[in-house]
Amino acid sequence: MYKLKAGIKNDPLRRWALPDRVFFGHGACHILAGVFLKSEHATGFFAERIIPQDGFSGNHIYVTDGSIAFDYHGYSDRLRLLQQHTSGWADHHPQGWNCVLERVEFDLLNTTELNCRNMLGPNQYDKNPIPRAQSFIQRIDHGKGVESAARTSYLFR
Repeated sequence: MYKLKAGIKNDPLRRWALPDRVFFGHGACHILAGVFLKSEHATGFFAERIIPQDGFSGNHIYVTDGSIAFDYHGYSDRLRLLQQHTSGWADHHPQGWNCVLERVEFDLLNTTELNCRNMLGPNQYDKNPIPRAQSFIQRIDHGKGVESAARTSYLFR
């Protein structure tokens, strides 16, 4: 699990300068998910949100078809993504980290909807993150990614 240096998330220039995977993995995952859902690869996918209990970090949004997931890592088995995310945060909070899963029913690219949930809208970054997310998604070999995630799926073992 990658940890950002203090102050980066609050500094728009330093945040924007992060490599794509770090940028989308630390505060812009909802933008990546929202752009994915508008892409040609979204058939059968919906967004899901990991919401930590009050007072804890670890919010994350990814897209899934129920078994395969897509986020800043690319494609993976959904259960594996959930296990890695939750165990990673739990390891950093021995006093007890817990979360709930929620299907996203709001527009992941709408600033008002996002601000209501303490997330930045696309127009609140140093530059427009939508083209950056589109470029990230275009660099993925989607067929190979889905196939690889399906091969490693817990459901097929």
